[in-house]
Amino acid sequence: MQEHLDALEERMQQLQQAMRSAQLARDSEQVRQLRAELRRTQRAWDALFEQAEDTEETSADDGTRRTLSENKPAGQPPVVLPAREQVHQVLTLLAVPAAPKLISTVHEAFFAGALAPSRLTSLRRDEERSYRSAPGARPYYLCPALTSDLLSPARGLLTVSTWPLEQRIVGPLSARVHFLTGALNIADAADRVSGGTLPLPARHLLLHYARNIPGARPPAPHPTEAGLPIDLTLLRRAAQDELALHATSDSTTRTQAAARARRQLDDAGLLFGGSFQSARRLRSVP
Repeated sequence: MQEHLDALEERMQQLQQAMRSAQLARDSEQVRQLRAELRRTQRAWDALFEQAEDTEETSADDGTRRTLSENKPAGQPPVVLPAREQVHQVLTLLAVPAAPKLISTVHEAFFAGALAPSRLTSLRRDEERSYRSAPGARPYYLCPALTSDLLSPARGLLTVSTWPLEQRIVGPLSARVHFLTGALNIADAADRVSGGTLPLPARHLLLHYARNIPGARPPAPHPTEAGLPIDLTLLRRAAQDELALHATSDSTTRTQAAARARRQLDDAGLLFGGSFQSARRLRSVP
């Protein structure tokens, strides 16, 4: 939560500086666009700040709720969050667009309760319907990633509306960049697991990343499925080395696409993408 607030505050500062530059250049159209984005970012910051306050108040009541929990009969199932909140938890951990299957896998590895991919099939449509009926009524919306060429919804990739637009756009190299970034964030999450003993789903997830990043696996003469060693330091180093090869090019593509999106899309389009009917026009307009 805190990192999203920091990102939004940084974005607001960038927009204010850009507005000042555009004003000095007497570019009134650019000032208008930047002011509109600044207002949207401010609204997202307000909503997220209120959510953070609510979370702190809930944490303050933890002692009371823990007592209630201890009094429950053994074997009573834990309270399961709504699917959209479970997805938000996972996306906050990953900090990159993700497909339902990966979201479900990460949730199984690091959070309580099950989250079947089938529960996410209608989630994006529900979020867009909610936004269009009452824009800005929710602290955040689960949105599709936007393609860098057509600015249309990327099939099967979910993001969070409070992320900067550049973070919600995917280009030709983004799939690999997101995989490597996800590996780093999963490794950080594994470090935070109390007791140092990772559950089996988390170990399998880390092994999946290690198998698909060159140089991320230590020598293992006689490995077993559950007993393969996981060297988080090695995994991070390998992921960072490869990420350095792709990150700049990917970031440039997404930044250029974001600038084009801000010129061409309305508020709803910036969250949920342009319609497929207008995709050809959006691609052709500089």
